[in-house]
Amino acid sequence: MSTTPNTPASNRPATAAEPSCKVSVSPHDAPSAPASPAGKRPAPPCTLVIFGAGGDLTKRLLMPALYNLAVDGLLDDGMKIIGVNHGERETSAWRDDLHKSLEQFAADKASTFHAGKLDEKAWDWVGQRLEYMAGEFETDDVFSKLKQKLDQAQGGNVIFYLAVTSRFFKPIVERLGKAGLLKEGEGESGCFRRIVVEKPFGTDLASARDLNTHILSFAKESQVYRIDHFLGKDTVQSILAVRFANALFEPIWRREYIDSVQITAAETIGVEGRGKFYEQTGAFRDMLPNHLFQLLGMVAMEPPNSFDAEAVRDKKADIMHAIQPLTADDVVFGQYEKGPPGVGYREEPDVAPDSTTETYAAARVYVENWRWAGVPFYLRTGKRLAARRTEISVQLKPVPFRLFRDTPVDALTPNVLTLRIDPAHGTSFDFNVKTPGPVMQVGAVQSSFDYADFFAERANVGYETLLYDCMLGDETLFQRADSIETSWAAVEDVLHPKDGGAMPVHGYASGSEGPAQADALLARDGHAWRPLQQAPVEKK
Repeated sequence: MSTTPNTPASNRPATAAEPSCKVSVSPHDAPSAPASPAGKRPAPPCTLVIFGAGGDLTKRLLMPALYNLAVDGLLDDGMKIIGVNHGERETSAWRDDLHKSLEQFAADKASTFHAGKLDEKAWDWVGQRLEYMAGEFETDDVFSKLKQKLDQAQGGNVIFYLAVTSRFFKPIVERLGKAGLLKEGEGESGCFRRIVVEKPFGTDLASARDLNTHILSFAKESQVYRIDHFLGKDTVQSILAVRFANALFEPIWRREYIDSVQITAAETIGVEGRGKFYEQTGAFRDMLPNHLFQLLGMVAMEPPNSFDAEAVRDKKADIMHAIQPLTADDVVFGQYEKGPPGVGYREEPDVAPDSTTETYAAARVYVENWRWAGVPFYLRTGKRLAARRTEISVQLKPVPFRLFRDTPVDALTPNVLTLRIDPAHGTSFDFNVKTPGPVMQVGAVQSSFDYADFFAERANVGYETLLYDCMLGDETLFQRADSIETSWAAVEDVLHPKDGGAMPVHGYASGSEGPAQADALLARDGHAWRPLQQAPVEKK
C-alpha cells in the first residue's frame, strides 16, 4: 500500500523500496513520462516480464493499470515491458491489439476501465516500451532467450508477472530459478528480482503447501508477491483508514459493542463462459479462503504500530491463525437454476448436466481472540443473485429497550455501519432518531458518504496500486505463505469432510437472494442477511 513520504511507511530501508540499480535507458525518440503528482515518487526503473501476454488478464487489467500509472507519471522512463506468450507474432501486432482493446474498454461505461478517450501521449509512452517474445512456458529455450534479452539490457530490476493458469506457476518459477533469472544483486545498489503470482494459490491446504514449498525452493519469500486484486481497490484499503483514523470507531470495534459482521460479494452475472474453470473450482474455493478472508482480516486485525508491510501482514496473519476451523454446519452451498436472467448453471457451456459444483457459498466464521470471541462473521458470495454488491456491514449490539416500554415504539432499528466497496463506493450508518411530533416515536435514518461527492472519479481497475507497490517493494497488500496456508487450513474440514460425505448443494432461483438454507444459517443465531436489493433512503 504505497504512501507519501510523510507517512510511517517512508521509514522503510531505501534498499528495499528504491534500489539504485539502473536498467537500460529508453530510445531517445521515445516519449518521456509525465511528471509525478506532488508528494508521490515514480517507481524505480525496471523491466516487467508478463508471462501470458496474450491473455484476458493482460488486456483487461494489466495494460489498463500500466496506462493509468503512466498517465499519473508514476513510471520511470527506464521502464520496459516484455510480453511472453505462445505463438509467433510481431511486437507491432501485439501493441496494436492492446491499443485497440484499451480504446474499446475506455469507451465502455460498464467497464472498470472507463477512461473515456485515451490519452494518446500516455499510450505512446507505454507502447514504445512494449516488446513481444514468443515461447512455450515449459521449455528451457524461452528462458535462455529471456536471459539474453535481460543481459543485453544490462540486467537491472525485473518483475516476472505470472498472468497464466495455475498449472504453469511451478514450471515457470523453476525455470526462472534454474536460468539464474531470480538472482538478486548484493549490497545497497543490488537489483531486485520479483515474482507476481495470481490466485489460485492452491486448491486446498496440501496443494497450497506444495506450491509454496516449490516456489520458495527457487526464490526468497521477500521476492514473491501473491496478488489478490480485491486488496487493490481504494475502498478496501480505506477500511484501515476508517478504523484507525477515526476516534469514533476504534473504541467500539470489539465484541463488547459489535453484535455481528456481514461480508458480501454478490454478482448478477453467471459464469460467463468460464464453465470449465468453475467446474474445477466452485464459488467456495474461488472466493472464501482468499478474497473474503482478506476482507475479514482487514476488518478484524489489531492496530499495527505502523503501515510498514510486515507490521500490517503480521496482524492479518494473527487473525488467520485465530479463525476457528469451519465445519459443515457453518457452511451452505448453492447453485443457480434457470430463471428470468438466463439459463441455469447446468445449462452453461462446459458444465456437466448433473454438476454439483456450487455457484453460491455462505459461511459463519468465528475469530477466537480477545477482541472478537463470540462475534459471528457471516460471509457470502454467489453468481446470478438479486444485485451486484460487495460490502461489509458491522452491526452493533442492541440498546436496552426498557426506556421505551411505555411509548409507541415497538422496535429499534439496529445500528449498522456499512462499508460499500462495489459498485457504489462509500460508507453509510443506520441509526434511530425521534420523528417530529408530540409523542415519542422513533424513526430509522441513514447517514451516508459517497466517494463521488467528495473526490473526482478516476478510471481504476484495481491493479494500479498493486503494480506500483510491487515496483517499490512494498508488500503490505500482498499475501505471505503462512497466511495462505492458514486460510486453507481453516476450511479443510469443509473441502475434505472427515466423514467422507460431500457438502449438499441447494438450488436457488436466478435473480434471487440465494438459497433458503443460507437464510436458515443466520436464523439459527437470531440474525438475517441484509437484503441485496435495498430500498434507497428517501431524502426530504
